[in-house]
Amino acid sequence: MIQIEHISKNFEGKEILKDLSLSVGQGEFVALCGKSGCGKSTLLNIIGGFESFDSGCVSIAGREFKERVRVRGCVKIAQDYALLPWSNALDNVAFGLRAKGLSTKEAKQEARYYLNLVHLQGFESAFPHTLSGGQAQRVALARALSVKPDILLLDEPFSALDSFTKEALQNELLHISHQLKTTMIFVTHDIEEAIFLASRVVVLQEGAKTTQVSIKLDKTLRDSLEFLNLKREIANLISYGTLGLEYSI
Repeated sequence: MIQIEHISKNFEGKEILKDLSLSVGQGEFVALCGKSGCGKSTLLNIIGGFESFDSGCVSIAGREFKERVRVRGCVKIAQDYALLPWSNALDNVAFGLRAKGLSTKEAKQEARYYLNLVHLQGFESAFPHTLSGGQAQRVALARALSVKPDILLLDEPFSALDSFTKEALQNELLHISHQLKTTMIFVTHDIEEAIFLASRVVVLQEGAKTTQVSIKLDKTLRDSLEFLNLKREIANLISYGTLGLEYSI
């Protein structure tokens, strides 16, 4: 589905990414982790065509790009929601559907389905300023999913939320990812979140080095010894660059 080959990116004389390669399969959920400034968000933006790169190649569904190209079928969600303040929740979700050519009636019907999918029944008429952070992020998620993207890019979408709301949205996103089989790439500083959501965690390190960790444990048992051990191992990998051999792939 997605193939990143030898991508390099410099910004104001600083090397952000160097000769980085990565592949993501169809329907896979991959989390990107690493220290601040390691290039996680930059890589996400390069994949979606939101940011240029200096060298290398990006291939998506067999199409090869050697320069910045906005990728059709790729949608990004960030932590700021980016909702239209003058439109209610239903119209915010319907906005992208109307842009795809659906009639107003069809767009609102589809929008209702996706608001129900993220458990916002009864909030169709609510305006963004009346919504909590978690509710606003649910609207943003419904809007992104409504256009049936091939790839969903998520840049720390839950980082500004309280722990209870964050965990609720993590559960919803995991369920949705299993239901829709959309390819998802998720940037986060939260190791527990990465383990819970992803089938594979990719840790970006200095230079071209990445370490990939396959997640095969029971995600519902966040307090299990296996979950906590893996969380500690990934934390050590991010801090010190080492990982127990049993976790490497």
